Amino acid sequence: MVEVNLTDTIAAISTPIGEGGIGIVRLSGKDALRIADKVFICKDKLKPSAFKTHTTHYGRIVDNGRVIDEVILTVMLAPKTYTREDIVEINCHAGSVVLRDALELVLRSGARLAEPGEFTKRAFLNGRIDLAQAEAVLDIIRAKTDSALRIGLDQLRGVLSRRLNSCRNILLDMLSEIEAAIDFPEEESLGVDLRRIAEKNIKAAVILKDLIDSSRLGRAIREGVHLVICGKANAGKSSLLNALVKKERSIVTSIPGTTRDTIEEVIDICGIPIRIVDTAGILEPKDLIEKKAIARSRKEIKASDLAILLFDGSRILSKEDFMLIRRLKKKKVIAVINKIDLKQKIDKDKIASFFDILIEISAKKLLNIKLLERSLVDVLYAGKVLNSESVIVSNLRHIHLIRKIQKSIAQVQESLDNKLSLEFIAQEIRGALGGLDHIMGKSFSADLLNKIFSEFCIGK
Repeated sequence: MVEVNLTDTIAAISTPIGEGGIGIVRLSGKDALRIADKVFICKDKLKPSAFKTHTTHYGRIVDNGRVIDEVILTVMLAPKTYTREDIVEINCHAGSVVLRDALELVLRSGARLAEPGEFTKRAFLNGRIDLAQAEAVLDIIRAKTDSALRIGLDQLRGVLSRRLNSCRNILLDMLSEIEAAIDFPEEESLGVDLRRIAEKNIKAAVILKDLIDSSRLGRAIREGVHLVICGKANAGKSSLLNALVKKERSIVTSIPGTTRDTIEEVIDICGIPIRIVDTAGILEPKDLIEKKAIARSRKEIKASDLAILLFDGSRILSKEDFMLIRRLKKKKVIAVINKIDLKQKIDKDKIASFFDILIEISAKKLLNIKLLERSLVDVLYAGKVLNSESVIVSNLRHIHLIRKIQKSIAQVQESLDNKLSLEFIAQEIRGALGGLDHIMGKSFSADLLNKIFSEFCIGK
């Protein structure tokens, strides 16, 4: 365990700095009410220490007779608070000067400036939430789409933790049965039913597999997807970008090579943030600018998660088309034939022989754009359907640890199959339990906590 000072009363501004309706200075700790008594004058002359829990009161924040602001002060008494400590929130008029003065006053009155994420860290250390739930708070703050927000809220409610605890309980049952047999070998009644152990191990493996299967979608929803639009010059890449973002983002002309650099835009398709990059269609540079454009396009293609390879249906396949097909052979690709509103000359069967997905559109006339969007969703969601029962893993730390736990579970099964000693099996089960405990924070280090909570803003 790590030693953390929970005796200090901490304070911070919990709202973004800038002009606005309300700005909040938050205090948490055993001296929160005593500090509030020093700085707050209530209209009815009562002190905050006399207020009932979860009540709000109108008054003034005063520094040696100087009124800093008219405020609404909220008192929340432990343990039914975010941190399970006494909390006082001073709701000021939002402005950098008034919030700064109010914060400086409570710091001079006995509080300490909170570290990044320290309010949430205290919620974890005081047992209100586990570590996976604490990390979900940051996911909620950083959510870019409704789906990302839903995943964060589900994990804060403990949906993921309950699934992990279910796996943990199975492993604990297995371990207790095996250890009893190891410790008391003379007791026949404590003999291990290896078939029952194997059945429990399979149940744990299924839970972990379901979580890992969800992680690809979870990472896409959390971090977004890097999508590139590729194609030879004048295939209609810029028109397609405009059609997908539903505004004129790229200049569109009939002159080949109009786009001489990458152009990007972020859109939300069914809850997944997608960064679309329109690459230059120039494949053979004529000058230094075009050479740099090609280099940047290749860099974007290499870094992409998914590619749309666009073909001009009004022209026959060219060496440039085949060059791009070869370049994208290791990528996940959706092949798209554009300009179906014109007379078709392209060999569709030839393209279909290279790719699993082939869609025909007209970016200019907006034909089949919805079909393309649905295909993007199908590829990204990979058959996963989000519903109220879904548990989606999106945190890279969790994914890494779950994969390690899976290896331990697989080793348990191998040991059972090979009839190895119970001590070997018990050791692998302990390893799996250790991984689960690391995810939920039942065991942790100072370095781990510092790394996780350093990503939070001060005041949360």
